[in-house]
Amino acid sequence: MQEIIRQLEEKREAARLGGGQKRIDSQHAKGKLTARERIELFLDPDSFEEWDMFKEHRCHDFGMGNQFIPGDGVVTGYGTVNGRLIFVFSQDFTVFGGALSEAHAEKICKIMDHAMKVGAPVVGLNDSGGARIQEGVASLGGYAEVFQRNVMASGVIPQISLIMGPCAGGAVYSPAMTDFIFMVKDSSYMFVTGPEVVKTVTHEEVTAEELGGAVTHTTKSGVADLAFENDVEALMMLRRFVGFLPASNRQSPPTQPTRDPADRLDQSLDTLVPVNPNQPYDMKELIIKTVDDCDFFELQPDHAKNIIIGFARMEGSPVGIVANQPLVLAGCLDIKSSIKAARFVRFCDAFNIPVITFVDVPGFMPGTAQEYSGIIKHGAKLLYAYAECTVPKVTLITRKAYGGAYDVMSSKHLRGDVNFAWPSAEIAVMGPKGAVEIIFREEKNDPAKLAGREAEYKAKFANPFVAGARGFIDDVIMPSETRKRICRSLAMLREKKLENPWRKHGNIPL
Repeated sequence: MQEIIRQLEEKREAARLGGGQKRIDSQHAKGKLTARERIELFLDPDSFEEWDMFKEHRCHDFGMGNQFIPGDGVVTGYGTVNGRLIFVFSQDFTVFGGALSEAHAEKICKIMDHAMKVGAPVVGLNDSGGARIQEGVASLGGYAEVFQRNVMASGVIPQISLIMGPCAGGAVYSPAMTDFIFMVKDSSYMFVTGPEVVKTVTHEEVTAEELGGAVTHTTKSGVADLAFENDVEALMMLRRFVGFLPASNRQSPPTQPTRDPADRLDQSLDTLVPVNPNQPYDMKELIIKTVDDCDFFELQPDHAKNIIIGFARMEGSPVGIVANQPLVLAGCLDIKSSIKAARFVRFCDAFNIPVITFVDVPGFMPGTAQEYSGIIKHGAKLLYAYAECTVPKVTLITRKAYGGAYDVMSSKHLRGDVNFAWPSAEIAVMGPKGAVEIIFREEKNDPAKLAGREAEYKAKFANPFVAGARGFIDDVIMPSETRKRICRSLAMLREKKLENPWRKHGNIPL
């Protein structure tokens, strides 16, 4: 018995050491934590239950028969974050560069299967060079097994990827299918093929950072949601983030006590919208002054800035926020903003999170660049997402709601539950100037007449009352009352029941 216990301790020590002290020191020298250190920081103290610590690969080719390290490059198990159950895997770059083997994949698949059974989120701390080349097709099969589980878990349990090192080739597709991707600046990368392959095939010279760094993916591609300065900040923010999410699609999001009164008024909002309809203002000011304790967790803040998405709480309960941003492109919807918001709305709908929409949108972005790139189909993604969404939907039009963009932004016609407008709201097919130039085109050479027509059009449509008369707007409210009225609406909608017709799945315009 003593011999078995000694062997057990030796194996545990070997597993904890990973690729050895030299490689651990190298990881620290790069400003990165080890796989186990990351788990310790992310989970509540002493809550981690590790599985498959002794698992090893089964490959004997290319010298691998002499290299067996317990755990095989990934630490897996479960624990708690603020007392709530979370499954986690953390890839160990000190062991074969975190490369995925068949056994490595089996460990990840095991915790994903259990997470699905019990209904708990899965968090992946990714730090992998990709498939383990020595294993050939076995490692590729391992990736495919993980991919299949990503798809089956989608919309059932939240899946979050934190990219904390290089992710190349197959290693990027599992994170791509998860709900949210966070990265660490200057130490994490995502690309299908690295800079060397790019140079060989396309003759482009590009650095790893330019090709797939955190800044690239949070600004240009939109692949990642947020980038953090270092491992510690990333893990602390991840702890905060999971507090907004339910454990599964069968549960409600977790509530949190707040001392912020539901009926709090904010008089400063009465002057937020400028008198000049073409003058911008910051929609984030409205969001922050409306939600609990001014606490707004924004996602993708540096990508498609003309729309804002993120999580907040109202009376302690999580909500998803979608808002046009007049400071950028006048708040127009374009391809990138439509995709960004559509995916977020679909996540909220899958996980029982009410959606609040703040609208100030003059329309879809015109131009050949947008049309040739398919804005019709991409804009339809947002339309589809809102129309399919069955969670409580509260919409507030602050200023412009023109054309098809009015319809798309959670209008009453797309089953918006409660639709408010401020007195400054303008709901029409298009802006007054453009409208009269079309309706009265024969008078275009008479500026005085045209100005009169524009004033006439403004008087009739540049207000919320025409839509209100048809019941498309439930009430015109004072801006200072926004928080109070939204809180009341959400309380009323708490037991909302709405189901879409049975189908295998819809065919969203991808």
